[in-house]
Amino acid sequence: MYQPPNIWEPIGYGDSNTRYYLQDHGDALYRRSLYCFFKRTAPPPFMSNFDAPNREQSCMRRERSNTPMQALSALNDPAFWEAAQALGKIMATHPGPKVEDRLRLGMQRCIARAPSDLEIKDLAKAFERERVIFTKDKDASATICGGNGDATLAAYIMLANVLLNLDETITRE
Repeated sequence: MYQPPNIWEPIGYGDSNTRYYLQDHGDALYRRSLYCFFKRTAPPPFMSNFDAPNREQSCMRRERSNTPMQALSALNDPAFWEAAQALGKIMATHPGPKVEDRLRLGMQRCIARAPSDLEIKDLAKAFERERVIFTKDKDASATICGGNGDATLAAYIMLANVLLNLDETITRE
């Protein structure tokens, strides 16, 4: 799990074996947060932003809110970016011949329903705009793709980021 730097040091005891947060690597980094070490005095900010219970008492029902901090977390957190990169790669390599088919796949994976024709039309316009931008700016494309300067892949990743940040994706109303 990703954590901000030095999150545990201010509240850790000097001789504690949990004074310093050690991030996992490889496959262990992508474990469900249920299996991660959770320090009550310094909970993961991302989970706190999304109304995770505080673990000091039982919780019958989680509170639900919609705040600017949630939007900022979802747009900037490394875990969300990695998820957008993974979904963008899935959409880019989907065997469907048309961009609309690939966008439909991404949207179905995020919101668990068939998107409307208008939604696909809007996403296709946004995809083309992003593709043009990344065709002109190879450095930005390489940054988005993690080294590969493929403008089409970068556009799919940006659209995946949009899909992952839809209210319908996050709250499942």
